[in-house]
Amino acid sequence: MTTEPTQSLVGQEYEVEVGAVAHGGHCVARTSEGQVLFVRHTLPGERVVARVTDGEEGARFLRADAVRVLEASPDRVEAPCPYSGPGRCGGCDWQHAAPGAQRRLKVSVIAEQLSRLAGLTPEEVGWDGTVEPVPGDKVAKGEVPAWRTRVQYAVDDEGRAGLRRHRSHEVEPVDRCLIAAPGVSELGIEQRQWPQIDTVEAVAATGSNDRQVIITPKPGGRLPIVELDKPVSLMRVDEKDGGVHRVHGRPFVRERAAGRTWRVGSGGFWQVHTNAPDLLVEAVMQGLMPRKGDMALDLYCGVGLFAGALAERVGDQGAVLGIESGKRAAEDARHNLQDLDRVRIEQGKVDQVLPRTGITEADLVVLDPPRAGAGKRTVEHVAGLGARRIAYVACDPAALARDLKYFREAGYRPRKLRAFDLFPMTHHVECVAVLEPAVKGS
Repeated sequence: MTTEPTQSLVGQEYEVEVGAVAHGGHCVARTSEGQVLFVRHTLPGERVVARVTDGEEGARFLRADAVRVLEASPDRVEAPCPYSGPGRCGGCDWQHAAPGAQRRLKVSVIAEQLSRLAGLTPEEVGWDGTVEPVPGDKVAKGEVPAWRTRVQYAVDDEGRAGLRRHRSHEVEPVDRCLIAAPGVSELGIEQRQWPQIDTVEAVAATGSNDRQVIITPKPGGRLPIVELDKPVSLMRVDEKDGGVHRVHGRPFVRERAAGRTWRVGSGGFWQVHTNAPDLLVEAVMQGLMPRKGDMALDLYCGVGLFAGALAERVGDQGAVLGIESGKRAAEDARHNLQDLDRVRIEQGKVDQVLPRTGITEADLVVLDPPRAGAGKRTVEHVAGLGARRIAYVACDPAALARDLKYFREAGYRPRKLRAFDLFPMTHHVECVAVLEPAVKGS
């Protein structure tokens, strides 16, 4: 039996009414035949011409770009970035939406994910239904907050630095990324050529003048002489082992947050918004309300940000255990918190290390897992420790919703949820959920 080959619909255009926003930076529409379209560069309520960018006849859904706006939303603005738009840079999803509208879109996505994946309402998770702007991000109309302290540039075949197009390996060369923090922009990455280089990552620390550039050469490519507009340390990603090796300068940058200086080595996780670390520490500590003598866990602890904040509050009679999978990040965490005897850092995957610690109970737990979430196995183990409160920091509302469902099944309920606009102009949003044991029968 032979099947007829399916026909690609890429390039096909449909005039559509745009419906609700969906997770991922697009809105949902339907063709006249009822086929679902995930459309970028549009807003709910608009009427647009959508051009298919991915999909074929009979597919469950198609991806598309709004290439002409026939009836605009009142929330639509002219994109401040000249590289934004259909077929252009894929970094920002909402350049065409007013800042307040961007946050309302994120509210809709969080609420939809909580409802669909966890069966929870905003009231049930203690959420006021807002996404909070970050203090200092308010800018004049038509401007963009320059918040991103780490930018990875792709390099095209002509050696020009740029950013990748949406769902593509193609590079959009840029003269300047508007959301890049001043410390990144001042390096002048976009103004020079990068022959034989695949990617250039620029890091500008907050609270110090440390600047770092991490270069990944193309296979067999030679490292160029790097002369930038500001002093930097230079690192190279090795073609064979994928490790990051020092070429010159410090192999780390020094960040400042929560009253301490933090060493963050290449590849170590650190929040990319300039104000995110202090903001999240404050939200987590307000939610957990640590007491002197508490035993606390910091899972997926990175370089120790939450572990350090917990250690300051639990006092000499308390104890904090941090678990981090990255070897370099775990080393940095030990260095950063070496003055606090009550802190111990274990290196390895949380789902493997936590059972091996022999810990059977804890007073407080904070989790800041990667985008995929913690998962059912880890959630069940954490819930079994009987913590008075758990703080869950999430950069993906879908993963958060899935894990909140697992927590509910394991006997914990959300007490409070806050959402922060730590990624302006993009669809990403950061949430902090505080959980406590559910009252039997509730």
